[in-house]
Amino acid sequence: MLLIAMSPMARQARRHAFGARQSARSQAINEVVTRPAIRILGIDPGLRRTGWGVVDASGSRLVFVACGRIETNDKDGVADRLVMIHDALARVVARFQPDEAAAEATFVSKDASATLKLGQARGVALLVPARARVPVVEYAPNLVKKTIVGAGHGDKSQIRMMIRVLLPKAKPDTDDAADALAVAVTHAHHRDSVVATMAGA
Repeated sequence: MLLIAMSPMARQARRHAFGARQSARSQAINEVVTRPAIRILGIDPGLRRTGWGVVDASGSRLVFVACGRIETNDKDGVADRLVMIHDALARVVARFQPDEAAAEATFVSKDASATLKLGQARGVALLVPARARVPVVEYAPNLVKKTIVGAGHGDKSQIRMMIRVLLPKAKPDTDDAADALAVAVTHAHHRDSVVATMAGA
């Protein structure tokens, strides 16, 4: 067997190089572990009921924060109901301080009046985070369903069930809150491509 003697200086240099590699590896691991979470506010807009949900996303890890529903009175005028949605969402934004927001895009129904009212509620849902300087993006209902359920035509019960799987601590007591969490989760899955697109625009 051939043994090669190593000088003390060479051994010291080798130890230094090994230590530097270990330090770099540890630093890289720490950066992944300690990467700050992005707080996302999901909104499912509606004039009668507006759902909202907040999640923290760090890479592929999602953590439930809170969810709820804003209800308006059918007997009130449209303007008063929009004010109620605005004020309630503003309180949610102020309390949870989201970094980004996402809303479900309006679908067009055969009822023109219903579509108009939904569009008005959606406008408020986009306005509130935007005024707080929170970037807002929209996702089509089919994309939300496909992201959460795996198909573009999943029903509300399937969405609610999958939200409990994806966010074990979440117990949304309404479909509107579950839908809002689904929008937030959808943004968490697609935000890298969306942010890149917005940056290149």
